[in-house]
Amino acid sequence: MTQNPQRYTITAALPYTNGPIHIGHLAGVYVPADIYARYLRLIGKDVAFMCGSDEHGVAIPMRAKKEGVSPQDIIDKYHGIIKQSFEDFGISFDNYSRTSAEIHHKTASDFFKKLYEDGEFIEEVTEQLYDAEADQFLADRFVVGTCPKCNYEEAYGDQCENCGSSLSGTELINPKSAITGNVPTLKQTKHWFLPLDKYSDFLNEWIVEGHKKDWKPNVYGQVKSWVDDGLRPRAVTRDLDWGIPVPVEGAEGKVLYVWFDAPIGYISATKEWAEREGKDWEPYWKDSTTKLVHFIGKDNIVFHCIIFPSMLKAHGDYILPDNVPANEFLNLEGRKLSTSKNWAVWLHEYLEDFPGKEDVLRYALTANAPETKDNDFTWKDFQTRNNSELVAILGNFINRVIVLTHKYYDGIVPEYTGEYEELTQIQHFPNVIASSIERYRFREASQELMNLARLGNQFLQANEPWKKIKEDPETVKGIMYVALQIAAAIAVLSEPFLPFTAKKLKNMLALDANLGWNDIATKEILLPTGHKINEKELLFDKIDDKEIQAQLDKLEATKKANEAANKEVVPQKETATFDDFTKLDLRVGTIVEAEKVRKTKKLLKLIVDTGLDKRTIVSGIAESFSPEEIIGKKVTVLANLAPRTIAKVESQGMILMTETPEGKLVFVNPDEAGVNNGETIN
Repeated sequence: MTQNPQRYTITAALPYTNGPIHIGHLAGVYVPADIYARYLRLIGKDVAFMCGSDEHGVAIPMRAKKEGVSPQDIIDKYHGIIKQSFEDFGISFDNYSRTSAEIHHKTASDFFKKLYEDGEFIEEVTEQLYDAEADQFLADRFVVGTCPKCNYEEAYGDQCENCGSSLSGTELINPKSAITGNVPTLKQTKHWFLPLDKYSDFLNEWIVEGHKKDWKPNVYGQVKSWVDDGLRPRAVTRDLDWGIPVPVEGAEGKVLYVWFDAPIGYISATKEWAEREGKDWEPYWKDSTTKLVHFIGKDNIVFHCIIFPSMLKAHGDYILPDNVPANEFLNLEGRKLSTSKNWAVWLHEYLEDFPGKEDVLRYALTANAPETKDNDFTWKDFQTRNNSELVAILGNFINRVIVLTHKYYDGIVPEYTGEYEELTQIQHFPNVIASSIERYRFREASQELMNLARLGNQFLQANEPWKKIKEDPETVKGIMYVALQIAAAIAVLSEPFLPFTAKKLKNMLALDANLGWNDIATKEILLPTGHKINEKELLFDKIDDKEIQAQLDKLEATKKANEAANKEVVPQKETATFDDFTKLDLRVGTIVEAEKVRKTKKLLKLIVDTGLDKRTIVSGIAESFSPEEIIGKKVTVLANLAPRTIAKVESQGMILMTETPEGKLVFVNPDEAGVNNGETIN
């Protein structure tokens, strides 16, 4: 554990540019990382907060192929959307870079060459899965099959998204090419491997022994399990035409594996930032007095706690992470978030649907953060967090303080009269909140902030200045003075969690720009007597049921679209000849009578005018249609079907039906007007 750090390097997982950012990404990585970085800056620390777009994953060419565009088109499109979303949402990166940048290509290539020249790689000819029709080796994400560990049938060649197991394409049961659907074959190819087994003792000493007490149990447990199971060499190159070319002879047509080049993106982003700011980048990555912290989701634990540290150790010049406080997954309305299935709340869409409510989402995600276990985001909980906490507690307190100060004192802070222990209580909050943040308990920290707002509300409610103003104006001065100090403390301490709100609040209170986190703990006077505050601004407003229902309707539409897309098409039956078809007498008919068949749930007894006659047909459609709504309905009838007794009623034909993906029955009928009963269908 880094003692008394001189500076902090904070990294947030590089998002793939194959789609926008959703709330799962925010809750797992970017909101906690931003809270941490903002807090450190507020206490005067030297911070480098780095991120950027990961543009070399195999998901990029897959998305490009799907959309019929080039990989460059994909990365430019989504890099722009992601970068803008982060800016609009207030994620305070010091630099947001991209792995297609020249500085990154050079940094990653130089890193590889250093390890190559130092003899840190194993060069091997291995058998890899190959798609003969596509004429290419299949990168992990181009292989889909059954997971050997949990039997999930849609596992990828690198990882099972159901159980989280790390895999290789050759381990999958019944692997298929995601490009052509063909069963791949094995073909020889040469690659370079990082011998992770060589670093087992180092990892055991550094993490398993060294971080037993200060790393989160979910992170520590996964790492220990991997180390205990025995580490194996892992390829650092792959056969692909999209990525950073392997910078050695004999590696034509090969690129650096994305897991190798992506974490180096933190280093190249720091270099880019330092060059722009006129700083030296090296202390942020090479000085032992620097504290390095990686914010990631749980699917990235192995890469950041085993593979990247082994790379850094092999290089020899770099510090190791002090902590990797990975979060678990966030589900959405009881279902696993899925980019490919559009089961997500996309950040850029949220910002359009809820303008000015950036902090509401930040707060809801933090208060319900999946820090130790998977959690569920629901729109009802989001609404409750806003209406019952941000509006009713924090917003209500601030509104009362500002309104009453203007009403009683024309917006001027009154003098302090009396003795109130709340002034001392305020001073405890910075340390309590800081303790939670520094232990990566952001959910706990957000609730301590809300407790400060509760303290303010309870103080006003207990002292009721609106009742005492006429009979005891001197006492009210002291009450309002204390309430204003609480408001000032909230303005400063809320910034890591609610940056847009904090800015508004500081403006309302005309707060000294130099007032910092530590001042709340040490200064008794935050807003001096005689200080003039500004008029109130709306911090939060209620979110009504209609707005929430609109979001639920959007998800319901997604669910139905997924069901439609995933519904299996019934396989074609055996081939029929033209003569077979001509045996069928299909005619247009009209239902003229309908009634339920007694003692049955599904059956309706229909009288159908076929043009030839009026006949009885029994149809199993009673759960989809009432008798009244189908009288007069035009239908298609199989007229020459052999009669059959169903529920003691003789049925003389069959009505043709089909079914929607949602299971709704639909009549197969002629829509054109003027088609008479008895017309044949050929």
